[in-house]
Amino acid sequence: MTLLFIVALIALLSVASYHRASWNTCVGIAAVTLVVGTFAGAFGLIAWVLFLAVVLPLSLTNIRQQYIVAPLFKTFKKITPTMSETEKSAIDAGTTWWEADLFCGNPDWKKLHNYPKPRLSLEEQAFLDGPVETVCAMLDDWKATHELTDLPPEVWQYLKDNKFFAMIIKKQYGGLEFSAFAQSCVLQKLTSKSTLLSSIVGVPNSLGPGELLQHYGTTEQKNYYLPRLAKGEEIPCFALTSPEAGSDASSIPDFGIVCKGEWEGKETLGIRLTWNKRYITLAPVATVLGLAFKLRDPDALLGDKVELGITCALIPTTTPGVKIGRRHFPLNVPFQNGPTQGNEVFVPIDFIIGGPKMAGQGWRMLVECLSVGRAITLPSNSTGGIKTLALASGAYSRIRRQFRLPIGQMEGIEEALAKLAGYAYSSDAAVSMSTGAVDLGEKPSVVSAILKYHLTEQMRTSTIHAMDIHGGKGICLGPNNYLGRGYQGAPIAITVEGANILTRNMIIYGQGAIRCHPFVLAELNACNIADKQEALDSFDKSLMGHIGFTISNLVRTKWLALTGARFTKVPFDDETAVFYRNAARYSASLALMSDICMAVFGGSLKRKERISARLGDLLSYLYLVSATLKRYNDEGRQKEDLPFVQWSCQEHLYLCQRALADLINNMPSAALRGALKVLLFPFGRPVRKPTDELEHKLAHLLQVPNSSRDRLASYIYLKDEPLSLIGKQEQTLKDILAIEPLFDKVCRAKGEKLPFMQLDKVAAMGLEAGILTEAEAEKLAAVEIKRLAVINVDDFDPSELVAGQAARPAIKDADAA
Repeated sequence: MTLLFIVALIALLSVASYHRASWNTCVGIAAVTLVVGTFAGAFGLIAWVLFLAVVLPLSLTNIRQQYIVAPLFKTFKKITPTMSETEKSAIDAGTTWWEADLFCGNPDWKKLHNYPKPRLSLEEQAFLDGPVETVCAMLDDWKATHELTDLPPEVWQYLKDNKFFAMIIKKQYGGLEFSAFAQSCVLQKLTSKSTLLSSIVGVPNSLGPGELLQHYGTTEQKNYYLPRLAKGEEIPCFALTSPEAGSDASSIPDFGIVCKGEWEGKETLGIRLTWNKRYITLAPVATVLGLAFKLRDPDALLGDKVELGITCALIPTTTPGVKIGRRHFPLNVPFQNGPTQGNEVFVPIDFIIGGPKMAGQGWRMLVECLSVGRAITLPSNSTGGIKTLALASGAYSRIRRQFRLPIGQMEGIEEALAKLAGYAYSSDAAVSMSTGAVDLGEKPSVVSAILKYHLTEQMRTSTIHAMDIHGGKGICLGPNNYLGRGYQGAPIAITVEGANILTRNMIIYGQGAIRCHPFVLAELNACNIADKQEALDSFDKSLMGHIGFTISNLVRTKWLALTGARFTKVPFDDETAVFYRNAARYSASLALMSDICMAVFGGSLKRKERISARLGDLLSYLYLVSATLKRYNDEGRQKEDLPFVQWSCQEHLYLCQRALADLINNMPSAALRGALKVLLFPFGRPVRKPTDELEHKLAHLLQVPNSSRDRLASYIYLKDEPLSLIGKQEQTLKDILAIEPLFDKVCRAKGEKLPFMQLDKVAAMGLEAGILTEAEAEKLAAVEIKRLAVINVDDFDPSELVAGQAARPAIKDADAA
């Protein structure tokens, strides 16, 4: 009888914990069970003594705080690493969104699907169909990247005239004031034509003077600069990084001293600036320089604080002493990028963005704006690139034949095509959902880090798969190579706006654990409260909540692992149900493992970058799965798209599972590793990689026109015009599929399987034998010209290549000088 009641008590408390019941509810359940058990003869005095010995110290606030919480709080403050002002600014910047639900172990799928699907306004759609299409048709990417190493002047002028650099600027200042989703769609389409073009347009609409001015600028600064930026009269750049401060941008050595000096013939309160910046996009052509530096006020001209901290100012590049250096040459994607220097350049104090009151607030300004910009520009460029690679590789695989069949029917090629298709679908889903969040008013700093890392990495991986598929077509640079520049430039996106190693190992979980966890930030903040009792009360409340949260996640994790999450409530009971269930299971595992790692490693977790990276991977892959499921639902749950959904969810859940297994294997104790394996994987690892059959379906969807492929091609430039390599190839694919019955007709009549080449000769053969009409033969011959244009590669006169080599010594000599 006693054993039965103990089992019943454990079961009831487990159910209560699973549903996150309060401490008082759990105490009540235990008390009622003890009362019933006592009347049934199962419990006696000892049981009540044990119950009261546990419950009373934890329930009576004064006793709990004095004898339990206070000693823990003292230890917590000792082991908690100090947080710099820049770290605090990064933590405080931005908002949390859906990633917080995933981090807490119990995602509300209904909430996810209730977020509105982002949509374009009529004005935004017209811009995509008009100016964006026009500028794509204007640009010869080979000429721009190989001959001019810049956009042609007419393209630059068109971008200015049509306000491509003013998508984020409000209409009251003459800008377009587009939604984040619209900006993403524009950048995707530009990327599908030229990474050079999208890079140049993307930067002014991301982190830069325009964004900073709108949020923090004075009225005078806004009224002067924003209309000029909108019209293209000013070209902005923002100088943050330097040779000594790349990923650790907060350690910039550049400085300014508050002092008095002469400006336009008058003594003026200002700043004497010294800086040396590198890697600054648009610097070589900029007319206004946004500058980040550390500001000092040794003579107390602004107040009593000497070290004011990182500050941002706007400086016309015509200011005496401002030096704009020569250009950098980033991996043959020659967007304007270069150094800038200044030595004791004097500018008025009003040049600080936001005026003197914003002195020292620069780092917070930057990280807040970066949380938005980083969710748009690089993820959108990457998504546009991945989608373009998927479509181009699918078309090429159907057109190109070896061993008398399209190469896309070979299983090795199918495997690469499937990855391209899956990444294209999931990356598009992620950037759409995230820009939608920005348009809802969120500043998703953790989400932006997830997108920056994973979408740029998927872009790099996709580029490699596409190159493998194209073979010789991909490795021979020339006017007809649509892969080479993207392949060369892939590391650029990996490097900028927070290098990917830094982003994965430090930022995603580093910010996520503190911002998304329901109690950690409150516990940390308690350490900074001056009043001892108030600090203890705050820590006490957070700690008790944290303990209950951990117990709840422990119960949830074990139950979901034992049942395979089969009883978890899901929004749809169809083929996607298993993905919702597994995502819920690993969400609980993430929440539990996060607390376990904090307990095991303590303050040293900050330095355990690989542990942090794996925890970040868990959060990231769950986010990508969520975005995929939301996209499928937003688009009407089209059954034809199900293979994309299945591949993306299986792939990312499998990677999530692997990250969890790697995390367990790197725990410091063998006993802990064994216990976690039993807890998290009692019956082995349940998620399997996508099957060969599923990847066959995806590969097929990329190789023939269909509605799923059309949806995948949204916001990609596919117009069939002379300078659109992808557009011409798309038309060639349609033409080849249209004439294949004519080719087969000749083969059947001849009684042999002819090789699919020299179609002009096949046409003549069919016409001579009376198998084809003259019109049919002309169609077949015309397609042969297009087919050869797709599979042939460029060649050059030797003198052209020698001329290119001859230019290099001059550059080297200039560097030496």
